[in-house]
Amino acid sequence: MQSYHSLSAQVYQLDKPIGCSFGDVEYYQQRLKDVKGKILEPAVGTGRILIPLLQSGFNIEGFDLSEEMLEFCKKNLIEHGFTTNYVTQNNLVTFEVNTPVEAIIIPTGTFLLLNTQQQAIQALKQCYQALEFGGRLLVDISLAHHFVKGECTSRQFNTPEGDLITLQIINAEIDYINQLTTSHHRYDKWRDGKIIESEWEVFSLKWFGVSEFEQILRLIGFKQITISADYQYLQTPSNTTEIMTFEAYKK
Repeated sequence: MQSYHSLSAQVYQLDKPIGCSFGDVEYYQQRLKDVKGKILEPAVGTGRILIPLLQSGFNIEGFDLSEEMLEFCKKNLIEHGFTTNYVTQNNLVTFEVNTPVEAIIIPTGTFLLLNTQQQAIQALKQCYQALEFGGRLLVDISLAHHFVKGECTSRQFNTPEGDLITLQIINAEIDYINQLTTSHHRYDKWRDGKIIESEWEVFSLKWFGVSEFEQILRLIGFKQITISADYQYLQTPSNTTEIMTFEAYKK
């Protein structure tokens, strides 16, 4: 599984601060409102979803593979009045839990970072094993319909310390056979007109067809599977759908 490094983690923190929502925070709050037991968020990132759920009274913990992301997450937890005990370092593909949980959430584009079929299936198997009987998995996926090979974009971010981080993105490749897009990300951190730190990232995302992903879930053992488009519960996905949320139970 890919993980975020120093500059990419800083950009994520700047671009998607705690309190930022794409409709996902509210959706997960609503879908989890009846959950009384433990909730787990693998690949928790900076805590953008975790912290609002904690603030709403949910019994939730998370983990992440990236040390840099975890540093920001712990900082954000402290700033919002929580201890850092809610997060640990772990890998979505290999994690195990001591006590089964009632719900597992993998919001937004996190699952797409598992860029091989084998990793994706193994991660779903780990989630199934980690759930208690009657527990459920909520996972978001998206399609690659906005990816244009050769397209170049750039963005810039001002840090609290007064530095500037620039990000250049090149859409390098789309692999229709393995359902994978690959972009090249160049991060540069500037101070007084000079680059003081740089980072190069090969960023790959895997997409799944709707029926394909549902079949994978069923083969693993999940039941009572529903699909919702763009954080509208049970809204049928279309070719213009940005995000599809699969909700599946261990029964």
